[in-house]
Amino acid sequence: MSIWAYFEHDKKTLEENKEVDILIIGGSLTGLLTAYYLKNKNISVVEARTIGSGVTKNTTAKITYLQDRIYSKIAKLRGKTNARLYLESQKKAIKEYEKIIEKEKIDCDFTKVESYVFANKKSEIKKCKKEMEFLKNCKIEVSESELPLETKSYFSFKVNDTYEFNPLKFLKKIYNILKNSEIPIYENTTVYSIKKTNSTYTCNCGKYKIKAKKIVLATQYPYFLYPIFLPLKSYIEKSYICVKKVENFKNISCISSSYPVYSTRFYKDENNTYQICLGSSHNIAFKQNDIENFEKVKKTFKITDEEIIYKYSNTDIITSDHLPLIGEIKEKLYIGCGYNTWGMTNSLLAAKIISDLIKSGVSEYKNIFNPKRINISNIIKLPYYIFSGVKSYISSKIITNKSWYNKNIKVNNIGIYIDELGKEHKVKNKCPHMGCSLIFNETEKTWDCPCHSSRFDIDGNCIKGPSNKNIKL
Repeated sequence: MSIWAYFEHDKKTLEENKEVDILIIGGSLTGLLTAYYLKNKNISVVEARTIGSGVTKNTTAKITYLQDRIYSKIAKLRGKTNARLYLESQKKAIKEYEKIIEKEKIDCDFTKVESYVFANKKSEIKKCKKEMEFLKNCKIEVSESELPLETKSYFSFKVNDTYEFNPLKFLKKIYNILKNSEIPIYENTTVYSIKKTNSTYTCNCGKYKIKAKKIVLATQYPYFLYPIFLPLKSYIEKSYICVKKVENFKNISCISSSYPVYSTRFYKDENNTYQICLGSSHNIAFKQNDIENFEKVKKTFKITDEEIIYKYSNTDIITSDHLPLIGEIKEKLYIGCGYNTWGMTNSLLAAKIISDLIKSGVSEYKNIFNPKRINISNIIKLPYYIFSGVKSYISSKIITNKSWYNKNIKVNNIGIYIDELGKEHKVKNKCPHMGCSLIFNETEKTWDCPCHSSRFDIDGNCIKGPSNKNIKL
């Protein structure tokens, strides 16, 4: 369960064949913001599940350009010019949020905060200082400052001009704006395939079809992989979030510089104050014991079981050069994904870039985020991505009953979970996406794919892609 309370709205499904100028596939921040920028066009939005029900509701919701040591990483792989350009893009995304929130009068707890990066290992001190120096050279007001948390820190620095918000409050307002603009948004409507004939794309949604002149793929992990070959350019990182109530609100956001990343922020609603703690991040091909990973987060932030009120996990695509994949991947087919855990700024950035490309063919960030780009980082990291994919698949087949499973979990060709009432829930133990065997997540009571992070509930309903099919028996 997420800390962000889900909003009630009309859940309209596709009930006829349609023809549109632009079809947006994906109904979270990237998809709805793209529609917002194009709202005077003949467009429709389709979402396989419900609006904002994926990564958006599981995010920590930081709107920040202070992103651990990302600029040092980009500079190493793509040069300082591209690192500076990425920083510029993140600053512009923040300004764009400010502009939209002010223009549309959106009540979404948009709050200015101090953001810290801290070294939780002595070996990270020099790296943190290098990141701080880069920011200073880019005219960012940054300063060394003691971390205002009990978490172990050997060095930390901060900036004062970053933000946080409630992503579903923001999304609710954007949804209502689109609704008032009579832009159709179809939920529980899955696109199973896309086929191009001449200048028209035909999207198969099962019983009905949608024909479109242009397509925007705004899903976290596009299941129409060709022609960008996403598995050869990225890996999937899983993170774990524990939320507890606290007495005192701290107007800060903090993230560690080392891997696995640990991150925290505070949030206040009408009744309570919360601390959101994220950690134990890892490549999903490794460290797959979810119970153990949640325990690491609790230990790092000194949280007891009694204090936890929400507990959930999230996944992100990490690209080879730490830059998102945004732009045109095929004639009139656009994509926004690979946000490297920084989805709040990059989802808006993707929406702005894609809408600009659709309207004029021009964007100042067209080249740096080109999803078809090939660079040395793709080649250097290719063996690791291949190994990760092969390991995930083979290990899922060899060991189906994991050592940490309790007696209520039984897995072979069929996955069985016995709930607290003694009822058996049976599913097919095979992800429809690419055939990997699934892992039962005892904490969240889901069947998770260790290859590409599809997720299914205990009865086999698909609740997260890239799979677009259920695993019900």
